Amino acid sequence: MVVPSPIGPLTVTVDGDTVVGVRFGGTITGADPARGPAADDLAAYFAGALTTFTVPVELRGGSAFERAVWGEIARIPYGETVTYGHIAHALGEPGAARAVGTACNRNPVPVLVPCHRVVGAGGKLVGFGGGLDRKRRLLELEARVALERAWG
Repeated sequence: MVVPSPIGPLTVTVDGDTVVGVRFGGTITGADPARGPAADDLAAYFAGALTTFTVPVELRGGSAFERAVWGEIARIPYGETVTYGHIAHALGEPGAARAVGTACNRNPVPVLVPCHRVVGAGGKLVGFGGGLDRKRRLLELEARVALERAWG
């Protein structure tokens, strides 16, 4: 299904109600919006109403290292960022920041497994499969929502 979003259409692949793939782009056809738990979660996320996805996600494929990286990415709290180097250290591979970047690029479910929350040293925005503009917009959305929630 293709889900509209403020960062462009997202093609979401589901197996039952479980999301197994997300990719940037796609063509929205028909007048009816995409329906189902994944579409609902994404709509709520982009509206700022959801900070933790509830739809089940299954990470298929990838090497053991990539799956470990995706697991670390999934634990990054909403509205926060960590560096590629931080994830490499967390995995016991301090010299593997570039390999972490490659694993991020191969993330089969971006946005839901928030690889946009991984940044370069010093907070530099680098390396996002959906493009740096999308990464910036996702981080800005989360920062705005987190700030609004903190200030009530």
